[in-house]
Amino acid sequence: MTIDNVIATNRFGLGARPGELDQVAGDPKGWLAQQIQGVRPSPPEIGTLPNSAAVFRVYEDSRQQQQRAKREAAAADPEEAKKKFMAVRKAVAPIYLDQVAARYEIAVKSTESFRERLVHFWTNHFAVSADKPQVAALAATLENEAIRPHLAGSFTDLLLAVEAHPAMILYLDNQASIGTDSKVAKRFEHRANAEGRKLGINENLAREILELHTLGVNGGYTQADVTSFARVLTGWSIGSDRGPMAAGDTGKFFFRDNAHEPGAQTVLGKRYAEDGEGQARAVLRDLAKHPATATHIATKLVRHFIGDDPPPDAVTRIAKVFRDSSGQLTQVHQAVIDLAPAWRPEFVKYKTPHEFVVSTLRSVDLVPPKPQQVFASFQLLGQRPFTPGSPAGWPDTAAQWDGPDALLKRIEWATQFGDRIGAKVKPLEVAAAALGQSLSKRTRTAISRAASAAQGVTLLLASPEFMRR
Repeated sequence: MTIDNVIATNRFGLGARPGELDQVAGDPKGWLAQQIQGVRPSPPEIGTLPNSAAVFRVYEDSRQQQQRAKREAAAADPEEAKKKFMAVRKAVAPIYLDQVAARYEIAVKSTESFRERLVHFWTNHFAVSADKPQVAALAATLENEAIRPHLAGSFTDLLLAVEAHPAMILYLDNQASIGTDSKVAKRFEHRANAEGRKLGINENLAREILELHTLGVNGGYTQADVTSFARVLTGWSIGSDRGPMAAGDTGKFFFRDNAHEPGAQTVLGKRYAEDGEGQARAVLRDLAKHPATATHIATKLVRHFIGDDPPPDAVTRIAKVFRDSSGQLTQVHQAVIDLAPAWRPEFVKYKTPHEFVVSTLRSVDLVPPKPQQVFASFQLLGQRPFTPGSPAGWPDTAAQWDGPDALLKRIEWATQFGDRIGAKVKPLEVAAAALGQSLSKRTRTAISRAASAAQGVTLLLASPEFMRR
């Protein structure tokens, strides 16, 4: 048995479960390769959760109650109206917690943790945040409805699915983007002026697609490209059965032709003829296959699987596979497996709180029984699920996560976990099953000399080899 099985389960996967190192030992690369082939059915843990359309209907009902509460605040008891307003804000909280619990139950129990890591990687690449009230219970649906089904397809299909998802549209406010020469703008221009409002184009979605999702910040686009692309994206919205924009299937992608900016647009030097919804899809298809997109995606993958400073040769290799395969993700992911630097025995990537908690739970095969327990762990460690601080997603370098305060909180959490689980496990056995040959003599000795099983678990979790992957 070599250290390759440890690398496969901990660097590519989400951490070894009991007995998993032995299962992988015969063919670590083959174990990884089979996980990226083909489509998988939706995990049963998310099968009972409401989909994005159902969640959106909850929001629609909540907005109605909010408006009613605001009216009552002016004519009735303000405190009573405030209570109703706060109740609306809490309407989606149970849905969010159930989504978080399901996500991490899948992560802990999965026998295909490399595939699951890739799901999380792409969710972070196409980041939306539950910190925005309108997205609180929609962020998880983007992962489940747009990321998971397209993991073994093309980047083009993945991109199209993500940008049309209600979570992305709402997060970046594209439902409020109105072409200045559109039918809606002309129809409501006088009313908007009278109310002091301005109907116009919102550039958020266009900018983040270019800067974060495809070309990258140095991908060769200009502000003029952002503006033109934003015009192209006008009309990309969500169906609703209420209000002046009522049309389409509630909670599902809907192209509002009357809000779309008419006419041809030029993006990155290419002219796109007026084609309604198809105009934006044409731009997205070209962006998905752009050489700058290949380099941007390759850089992020290499950083994630090799190190904080991506080796240029590795980036070049992955980018070439991306270009040559027209972004076929199975081939791109296989190329990552084949990178020699990804199999170096040194564990150099510092685990994010997400990775640290998941690998800990996997090491003892424990799924917390209450959703709040999962959430509380990430809350303490500073990485609440589905709440990155910006559309750029969670940082993937140690500088964000290895500060003194963050380390103290990690030790605090490890101590609490040791106290909770210590009496139920044998720490040295857990360490050997989780880390195999990467378990150092120093850590083994420290665990063996621990005053209690709880302390032994804490020492394992605080060890350098467990903190890194």
